[in-house]
Amino acid sequence: MMDNVHSAVRSMFAKLVVVALLLAIVATLFSGLFFLMKDSNNSKRTVKALTFRVLLSLTLIVFLVVAAGMGWIHPHSLTGR
Repeated sequence: MMDNVHSAVRSMFAKLVVVALLLAIVATLFSGLFFLMKDSNNSKRTVKALTFRVLLSLTLIVFLVVAAGMGWIHPHSLTGR
């Protein structure tokens, strides 16, 4: 019984981390767009924002691989079976 509770908590934690990382990726994407449109040509803020977005994306990929390996998330088939 307790294993089911711990499994559900781990699964919910993994989902929250994924959603938080996705929101952060979208936020940095739009901040990069904003800096691209508003800053001068010599500004490095656009490059920094997009670099941070790439790092967040890599973090998300690594987290998904680790979470799947640890059994925190389970892939499902696309056929519905």
